[in-house]
Amino acid sequence: MKIGVCLKQVPATDTRIRINADATAILTDDVKFEINPYDEYALEEALRLKQAGKATEVITFTVGGADAEARIRDGLARGADRAVRIDDPALAGSDGLGLARVLAAALKAEGVGLVFAGRQSVDGDSSTVPAMIAELMGASQVSWVDKFEVEGDAFTAQRAAGGGMREVVTGKLPVVASCDKGLNTPRYATLPGILKAKSKKIGVMSVAELGVDAGSVGAGAALVTFTNMGPPPERPAGRILSGDTASAVSELVRLLRDEAKVI
Repeated sequence: MKIGVCLKQVPATDTRIRINADATAILTDDVKFEINPYDEYALEEALRLKQAGKATEVITFTVGGADAEARIRDGLARGADRAVRIDDPALAGSDGLGLARVLAAALKAEGVGLVFAGRQSVDGDSSTVPAMIAELMGASQVSWVDKFEVEGDAFTAQRAAGGGMREVVTGKLPVVASCDKGLNTPRYATLPGILKAKSKKIGVMSVAELGVDAGSVGAGAALVTFTNMGPPPERPAGRILSGDTASAVSELVRLLRDEAKVI
């Protein structure tokens, strides 16, 4: 069985983000990029299943330009066997559905039976692409997984359901599982892994090569668009309550109830 892992390049969580003059995108000058943190759990789970003899190959799939290859090589250095990068001018302005269309086509072309993705990307935070990939592939889908097992063509996944409850989901392969914290502890690339990654193949595919209609992707086909970006509002200045303890506590309760509306 082949396992496919969706890897996305995102701005590092500790990098400083600046918005362009049109408020339509971020400025990428001096921005440090990394593998989407939730995708690291997806990759680690795939590598562990291969080490356990449950898979024959781990392939990563990324939509992006040549600048994403450093992150792709990072995935290869950690143990992925090879990678597919989908790059085409027609993809500019694609929404989640457009990206899901090309990823699903690439995954199907490789005959992948199990797909892991992060539960969300830390830039867009939509959490929509894995579910759409599953629909387009005709596969099962389970989200926010923090425990996963596969035996033959059957899988068992667990996830937190809130309120201390847990859900257990069972089904048949193929399946697309989005991965949450707690599933595992992602490994770092080792020096031997980095050296091996230099000779591993990154295949570059276009929309046409995947058999996807160019009119179904890109800005023209997008059903969801970003029209404005901006930093979060500045936090208001703190307030110091004066007076005796009883009156200060009474005023604090009033503020929490009437202004903050948290009680």
